[in-house]
Amino acid sequence: MDKIIAVIVSYNRKKLLKEALEHLLHQQNVKFDILIIDNASTDGTKEYIVDYLQKDNILYHNTGANLGGAGGFSLGVKMGVEKGYDYVWIMDDDTMVKENALDELLKAKEILKGNFGFLCSDVRWIDGSACAMNVPNIDENWIQDSAYLENGIVKVKQCSFVSCFIPSRVVKKVGLPIKEFFIWGDDAEYTKRISLQYPCYFVARSKVIHKMLSNTPTDIVAESSDRLFRYNYAYRNMYYVKKLEGGKLNMLLFYYRTFLEIVRILKSKGKGKGKKIRILCKSMHQRKKFHPEIEYIE
Repeated sequence: MDKIIAVIVSYNRKKLLKEALEHLLHQQNVKFDILIIDNASTDGTKEYIVDYLQKDNILYHNTGANLGGAGGFSLGVKMGVEKGYDYVWIMDDDTMVKENALDELLKAKEILKGNFGFLCSDVRWIDGSACAMNVPNIDENWIQDSAYLENGIVKVKQCSFVSCFIPSRVVKKVGLPIKEFFIWGDDAEYTKRISLQYPCYFVARSKVIHKMLSNTPTDIVAESSDRLFRYNYAYRNMYYVKKLEGGKLNMLLFYYRTFLEIVRILKSKGKGKGKKIRILCKSMHQRKKFHPEIEYIE
C-alpha cells in the first residue's frame, strides 16, 4: 500500500488550520498521515490544536522562524520524502478538502498507471466558483491525452500548491521547491519544473475549497498597506519564472506588463502610490542578484 502524507503549511491562522484538519480527517476510503509545518506562529497555534497532535497520524513541526510559504513547503516536502512516504499531498492551511478529494486523486493515479509528475484538484472558492488564484495552466498538447477526458483528467503544465499531489520519486529527480522565493511564485516555478520532465494532470473530480477572504487575484494597485510587503518578492519571483520559460517575446511581455502596473498605480485613486512604485521597482531590481540553487534530496 502506498504511503501518503498530507503537508499543511500554516502561519498564525489557527482557526483555519483546525478547520482544515477536520476536513482531512474525514477523507473517505484512504489511509494517510498529516504533517503540519508551523512557520513559527505567534498566535498559540500548537496549543489550539493540541488535541489533534495526540493522534497517531498527525505530525507537527515548528520551523523556529517564519520561512514563508515557499520555505514551509520546501521543508515539508523534504521531510515527507525523507520519512519514506511515496506521495506528498501539499496544501495551504485554508484548504478545505472534500471527503473524496484524495480518493479521486488516487483513482486518477490508477487510470494514469502512475505515469505523472503531479496531480492537482479542482479548487473552488467558498461560493462554488473557480478560485481565481488556483486555476491550472492547460498544456498546449492536452489533446494528445484526450482519452482521459471522460474521467475528468486534463493535461496541465502548471498549478498552485492548493491540493497538489506529487510522487516522491519525482521530488528526488527534480529537487525541492525553491525556499528563497519566500512567498508567491514558488508553486508556479516548481510545477513548471516538474511538467518539463513529466506529464501532469488536473483531476476535476477531486474538489477542494480555498477559503480565502476574497476571490480576486493579487493586485498591488488594490492591495492594502499591511500586505504590501509581500510584493517585495512578487516581481522578482515572477521574473525568475518567466526567464525559465525563455524566449525574448516572453520577457518583453513581462517588462511591458510591469510597466502597465506602474501606469495603473499612477492612475489609481487613494494614497500610497509612491510606496507601491518603490516596492515594485525594488522587487524588480532584486532580480539581478537572485540566483537560488535547487536543493536535492540525497
